Amino acid sequence: MKLYVVGTPIGNLSDMSPRAIETLRTVDFIAAEDTRVTVKLLNHFDIKKPMISYYEHNLRERGEIIINRILAGESCAVVTDAGMPCISDPGEDLVRLCAENGIEVAVVPGPSAAISALAVSGLVTSRFSFEGFLSTSRKARFEHLEEVKTNPRTLIFYEAPHKLQATLADMLNTFGNRKITLARELTKVYEEVRRTTLSEAIAFYEQNPPRGEFVLIIEGAPKQALTQETTLEEAAEIAKRLMEEGVPPSEAAKRVSKQTGFKRSEIYTRMIEKAEE
Repeated sequence: MKLYVVGTPIGNLSDMSPRAIETLRTVDFIAAEDTRVTVKLLNHFDIKKPMISYYEHNLRERGEIIINRILAGESCAVVTDAGMPCISDPGEDLVRLCAENGIEVAVVPGPSAAISALAVSGLVTSRFSFEGFLSTSRKARFEHLEEVKTNPRTLIFYEAPHKLQATLADMLNTFGNRKITLARELTKVYEEVRRTTLSEAIAFYEQNPPRGEFVLIIEGAPKQALTQETTLEEAAEIAKRLMEEGVPPSEAAKRVSKQTGFKRSEIYTRMIEKAEE
């Protein structure tokens, strides 16, 4: 009666650990993000086990089913399509359900795209912040980037190829021209690690359409940025960008007021003045 969180390769099947193979062979069933992907892994290692699909859009319903089966005496392994499950992944919810129901959870460590990319990034690795995927909502994306703008730790993001260029542009606009390492297809045939700056990355991918899933490793905020106070002019500019994302002027001024300490009326007045200039 146990849940096993099992790490799987992020591209190279030779990275599958003997313990992971043995665990998948001995559990009663496997909860997989995509059974079509996982069955290829199981077939490679000649593992025959029943599977249940468990992903973002069915996690509530399937989570209860999985928990009930474990409580009835079965053992389950949860896997994702690649890497460690439960990290920016629906498996997080399954582990929480196990904790709430007194079910033991064991981890079988495996490769992680985020940590692998960080290790070869050439940037500071002693302190970092994993930020996962940015929201598809422009407003939420802006708020997320603003929230971490002054974080001195190295930042780690995931991004899909079709959204990469827009994300790099948003990051440049928010962070300034920081160093960035872009890692894609790690451990695979076309593995690429590109160490550059945000502006140079934008220029490169304008000429070379991005392919494959990316891990973005971005240097943290410079020390001077942490001590430098935001001016009223900068506060008004932040509020202006919020307005461009569809936030009403008064609400934009209110939000930036909380971030910067300027009065809402001051920010609002300067916004109006800038619009009339």
